Amino acid sequence: MSLINQHEIIETLEMIDKQHLDIRTITMGISLRSSAHPNAEAAAKRVYDTICSRAERLVAVGEEIERELGIPIVNKRISVTPIAEVAAASETEDYTVFARAMERAAAQCGVNFIGGFSALVHKGFTDADRRLINSIPAALCETERVCSSVNIGSTRSGINMDAVSLMGRIIKETARLSAKEHGLACAKLVVFANAVEDNPFMAGAFHGAGEPECVINVGVSGPGVVHWALQSVRGEPFDVVAETVKRTAFKITRVGQLIARETSSRLGVPFGIVDLSLAPTPAVGDSVARILEEMGLEVCGTHGTTAALALLNDAVKKGGVMASSHVGGLSGAFIPVSEDEGMIAAAASGALTLDKLEAMTCVCSVGLDMIAVPGDTSAETIAAIIADEAAIGVVNNKTTAVRIIPAEGKRVGEEVEIGGLFGSAPVMPVHEGSSADFINRGGRIPAPLGSLRN
Repeated sequence: MSLINQHEIIETLEMIDKQHLDIRTITMGISLRSSAHPNAEAAAKRVYDTICSRAERLVAVGEEIERELGIPIVNKRISVTPIAEVAAASETEDYTVFARAMERAAAQCGVNFIGGFSALVHKGFTDADRRLINSIPAALCETERVCSSVNIGSTRSGINMDAVSLMGRIIKETARLSAKEHGLACAKLVVFANAVEDNPFMAGAFHGAGEPECVINVGVSGPGVVHWALQSVRGEPFDVVAETVKRTAFKITRVGQLIARETSSRLGVPFGIVDLSLAPTPAVGDSVARILEEMGLEVCGTHGTTAALALLNDAVKKGGVMASSHVGGLSGAFIPVSEDEGMIAAAASGALTLDKLEAMTCVCSVGLDMIAVPGDTSAETIAAIIADEAAIGVVNNKTTAVRIIPAEGKRVGEEVEIGGLFGSAPVMPVHEGSSADFINRGGRIPAPLGSLRN
């Protein structure tokens, strides 16, 4: 990467001081394949030891870079090999022993989150996959930092509807067990189609099979920077809007590339990717929804929102890909309702509905993210929401996901307070018509014709 000149330094400082620019996460991916052992306690100890030996300096190095460069790094995180694959050799039905080992290791290393309590079941279940999935509610409720993901579909394989049905029940049970924490455990669980192996963002991060022994991935942010930039082109044609977003995404990603290379060098760990996704927070001035409104929408969710989001997502990718030698992860614009001040306001006013969010997920990164629904929403309805979102991903060959919170004891219009980066979410209505007979069919929805590309 070429040297950053004085003008770029001043510009970056302004983005940090006034426009909420930050590095959302440095995530170290760690392979745990060598941790497998027939005895679950022995395997869990190996998991703990491997994570601690690899990541013992991660937080210290991140804080060192923050001080030297003056660039905020909000989270330091770890992702590991999907635990269903590591635990398969162990003779136990209960995989919470591995979640507890992950939690202890994360606490010892001082990271904010650790992802990888995961299973990949897009074409079917192994016995280990079933054990892990059945352990998710207890594992997430017994831990603070552990995050979980399950991949239930892919463009190559179709959608595993048995897994979809099971995840509806798992999410309901997770919500029930974490009712006193306002569904916090559900905020750490995501259901994917076309999950990627190098995603640095939680809750969906895991260390994929094609990854090296250990790797550094960085996720940038910067919705506030884009919003700020668009204020200077009000009333201009969309060509100008797109070009402005592209230039801004380039600058944001350059910062991420710098942090990634510095971290990689100081830890002696290979640099993986920069995920250039615009990741919002509940803070005012750090919202993807406000970017869309800056393009001319009165409120996020009104007609034109999907088109505006499509422009934003595409321009972010076009600008960011020129700024880093390795762009990966999800890379685009996230629309997590509870984590975006503008989305919260739009949903609370009724302008942003579940159906509109589903349409928006066709053109953005990931999918229905941090959605709160009434606590009495059935497992079958939750499963059907997952199925719809998976279908969008599978047919369009993109990553989609659902992170949903059935808010125990809450009704439509009330609010669930989760806290921290997870924010708060207005409880949104779901359709009243039953999907139970549809979900109970089970089996597998075949892969689309577009999967036959060999």
